[in-house]
Amino acid sequence: MSHIESREFCTVERDGHLTIVTINRPDVMNSTHFEADEELHEVWNEFAADDEQWVGIITGAGDKAFSTGNDLKMHAQRGVRHFPPTGFAGLTTRFDLDKPVIAAVNGIAMGGGFELALACDLVIAAENAFFALSEPRVGLAALAGGVQYLPRAIGLPRAMGILLTGRRVPAAEGYELGFVTALAPAGGALAEARKWADQMLECSPLSLRATKEVARKTMLGDDFETKLMAAREFPAAQRLRASEDYKEGPRAFAEKRPPRWQGRTGDTR
Repeated sequence: MSHIESREFCTVERDGHLTIVTINRPDVMNSTHFEADEELHEVWNEFAADDEQWVGIITGAGDKAFSTGNDLKMHAQRGVRHFPPTGFAGLTTRFDLDKPVIAAVNGIAMGGGFELALACDLVIAAENAFFALSEPRVGLAALAGGVQYLPRAIGLPRAMGILLTGRRVPAAEGYELGFVTALAPAGGALAEARKWADQMLECSPLSLRATKEVARKTMLGDDFETKLMAAREFPAAQRLRASEDYKEGPRAFAEKRPPRWQGRTGDTR
């Protein structure tokens, strides 16, 4: 029997051994801020600790967006962006979760939303969905997993063509490139994700967990977590975070105007 729990920023449905988490901020395209990420962090903690929950699905409310990532208006107001230890939506830097998680991408997956999808084990995308790591267009960088996961998924040259342009990648292209597992009709991403989850639930949950752990640690490498967590300390990343551009991008987005890039750090007078 299915049970749905509404929280401040998400809903959690438990249907037998399946947990479905829906980011519930459709008015801001399911973007998140620290408080939403913290709530999702706790939701995934509960999922990880519950032996009766074997498979998870993450999706976004409505039919427009999976998630557009960082709530840039809130970022502009606060001037800084903090994350819980498990990253965007409580998943992008959660390295100890060995239960399978499926991303049901029902619409736009930009920035942290794309990073969230890449952190999942399967990506089921509606045919009308698209993906983008658009952070450079707003003075940021996809350091919550995008610059690390994408090259491993599709190779460095093709990944750089996405990372360094912020361009939009349609779901069909994502399938051809290899970071999308399967396509679904418009409006059908969650239903298709459930079908994949049903196949997983026919398997031994301990077999699923062992398979995921070995596959991800073998493919990503022992030092992947260390490198991802250290990304913000790289010299270029530190210069970015200390720059006026880092503040100007979110501010320009919030004010609905083109950004005025300065390309330098420190005092710009």
